[in-house]
Amino acid sequence: MLENERTEIVNNKLFNSLSAPIPPVRRDIQIIPVSDDGRDLLIFYDPIKIAESGFALDSSVEPILSLIDGQKSITQMQPFFRNGISPDKLLEFVQMLDNQKLLESPYFQHYSGWIEEQFENSDIRQPALVQTSYPAEIAELKAFMDSLMDEAGSSHADNPVKEAKALYAPHIDLRVGSKQYAEAFSALKSLRPKRVVILATSHYSGYHPEIYDGNPFIGSRKDYLLPGTRFETDLAYIEKLEETAKSAGFTLHDRAHRIEHSIETHLLFIHHIWQHDFKIVPILVGGLDELFYKEDGDLGQKVSAFTETLQQADDEDTFYLISGDLSHVGRKFGDQVQASIMRPDVEEFDESFLSAAVQGDNQIMLQTVAEEFDAYRVCGFPPLYTFLKAFPGLNGKKINYNWWDETERESAVSFGSVIY
Repeated sequence: MLENERTEIVNNKLFNSLSAPIPPVRRDIQIIPVSDDGRDLLIFYDPIKIAESGFALDSSVEPILSLIDGQKSITQMQPFFRNGISPDKLLEFVQMLDNQKLLESPYFQHYSGWIEEQFENSDIRQPALVQTSYPAEIAELKAFMDSLMDEAGSSHADNPVKEAKALYAPHIDLRVGSKQYAEAFSALKSLRPKRVVILATSHYSGYHPEIYDGNPFIGSRKDYLLPGTRFETDLAYIEKLEETAKSAGFTLHDRAHRIEHSIETHLLFIHHIWQHDFKIVPILVGGLDELFYKEDGDLGQKVSAFTETLQQADDEDTFYLISGDLSHVGRKFGDQVQASIMRPDVEEFDESFLSAAVQGDNQIMLQTVAEEFDAYRVCGFPPLYTFLKAFPGLNGKKINYNWWDETERESAVSFGSVIY
């Protein structure tokens, strides 16, 4: 943001009252207690990347934070502190939180809206994972990707497939799933598609219900950037999708793409294995939970309309990447027991899910997930179900399956790959 624009927003929007209720701390902010060199800190993590990363406060401020509930004013808070914190000091603290975009305030709404509008008005999508998941420098990135592919010892590396229609592969952390990524994408080395349609899990559309309720399919006209590479989007294909946008639940309001990792991760690998020219069609797929209750309702009709459009736009030069993981279980995801106890049941479920995937049967897949109302939170279900409904009966082959045990959080994520 230009400095004068930011200054104007700060001056006009920061909370500045002793008697009005203080805006509450944002509900989506995660406050994580940590110990650093003997000092107890609170780290503030913003999942939608509006607040600056790495911001932390001493844990002694916790009593003040607990009183910022959206109801109390600074004047009403002051009696809670026997040490006599002045109203001006409390206001200064609140304004510091507001300036950091941590409060559900007019300033945050204005600032975040500006960020989202700037993104939507751009014609490119900047990389979101660079320098956190992979290097920014081109030579370092190539070496990094070489290491991921080489260390896996992929069984397909020397025997890639000659024909394929699609690949279902994870988007889990690159280092966690390096072997599975390498096995899956090595199989594609001999292919030369002219268009790559990417159907990927949308992790952030739920933060914008005003845009995405009723619109589970989120496209973008933007070209995607990686270090040294620009993936050109197939605008003609996007226009075909846009023709049936209303009936198919398709939208080009693409703010859900801004920090999404599910497409970017796959682009890293196809850039690494393919040197020929091709265009991409980036599509995020939001939740399809309504199908568990009524398959032929409004959402079901939109899914049918969208998948029919995919069928009509298909040709022999089009390849499909489906980006999704499998089960997300344990305390981190809201379960009451640790993932290790759940593992036998989860693996049995994953086997049934992957069996439906290999059979290319979207109906069995829906029944499998709906039976327990997606109790294991399969983030890959929406994009994979969408693909299989568009192209039923394709024969798949399971490439791999893995379980990532995040022991310190008593949680786990499973993931795997299927080639069609």
